[in-house]
Amino acid sequence: MFFGGDAKNQRNFSDTETSQYQASIMAKPDSLQGSLDLLVLKILSRRPRLHGYAMMSAIEESSGDVLRADEGSLYPALHRMEEDGWIRAEWVTKDTGRRARIYELTLAGKKQLADEESRWRVVTSAVNRVLRTV
Repeated sequence: MFFGGDAKNQRNFSDTETSQYQASIMAKPDSLQGSLDLLVLKILSRRPRLHGYAMMSAIEESSGDVLRADEGSLYPALHRMEEDGWIRAEWVTKDTGRRARIYELTLAGKKQLADEESRWRVVTSAVNRVLRTV
């Protein structure tokens, strides 16, 4: 997952500058470490029974094209969350005949979401205090 610029801001930079910016952000994979679970759980709480690609799109769209989750991060996280009992997965056949694995939140996932949101508020509050005092 990485930060990207929104389309409005990217127009102010050359393609080279935009690529350099994205590369510098991507070089710091820990910049959003721990937030993918929170984002996935929150999206599934609002929009149950989504497949992985729809979740990736929802993260990008909901963040105004600032956050992106790639398949290499999302699918292992989904598998881990399923093993932890936070989500359940089911194979379905779409109208097109294609199979898709859809996910939904469990009761344990709802509790985990509340815990993750609480932790996120504590962390962001601490970061904001540092930004104000430094």
